Amino acid sequence: MKKHLTLILAGLTAVSLAAGCKKEEAPKTVAQPQPAVEQSAQPTAGGKSGKVIETMNSGGYTYVLVDTGSEKVWAAAPEFQVKVGDPVAIPEGMPMTNYHSKTLNRDFEMVYFVNGIMVGGQMAAPGTTPTAAPGEAKMPEGHPPLTVQSAQKNGVDVSGIKKVEGGQTVADVFAGKANLAGKDVKVRGKVVKFSPGIMGKNWIHLQDGTGKEGTNDLTITTSETVKVGDTVVVAGKVSTDKDFGYGYKYDVILEDAKLTVE
Repeated sequence: MKKHLTLILAGLTAVSLAAGCKKEEAPKTVAQPQPAVEQSAQPTAGGKSGKVIETMNSGGYTYVLVDTGSEKVWAAAPEFQVKVGDPVAIPEGMPMTNYHSKTLNRDFEMVYFVNGIMVGGQMAAPGTTPTAAPGEAKMPEGHPPLTVQSAQKNGVDVSGIKKVEGGQTVADVFAGKANLAGKDVKVRGKVVKFSPGIMGKNWIHLQDGTGKEGTNDLTITTSETVKVGDTVVVAGKVSTDKDFGYGYKYDVILEDAKLTVE
């Protein structure tokens, strides 16, 4: 009897010990999802605007150091007129890291080579044009040539352009800007200036032979690409007294327009 009682007590003790061990087991850890690794953004000069804090000419190019307010960016374009303190906008360009300029005998951690830089809301007046084939700007060693869109308005014939059916002329838009503000309009004309990739948009100056100085050139923003001399029909919304900052202020402008090349 004593043997049976001893066995029962031993069994109960074993069960109790097992239960105690189970309670003391470490809780299972649940695998937590790892945070996604943020990919570093590729450098781009598109839409960068600011003031020039340093500039120099070398080898047919003008170099500018631009303070955007959050960073300082070096850019270079075929030689143009600019001075310290000027507001400028840099279009998308080719980033060149650890670039050494032989003519300046200077190293740049990063410099963007672009077709042109706008100063005070207008394409900068050219200085000495670098030697290059027609339609191309001579690039520093290691770079392909840049295609340059002419900014010379007097090289485009804007005579004989007919008003688009159901639309307006350039002069009409300026004359009726108060009533047309916020409305969509259509205008036919010729591209006399094309500036790509500035503040995330392409900028077009359109003329149709109507209007006088100050009311004969309509500025348009778009995501589409055209060439100087193209005849286009533009459809976009009229905005008035638009101020983008850095010298980009317009009495009248057509924004985010759609284009049809004729």
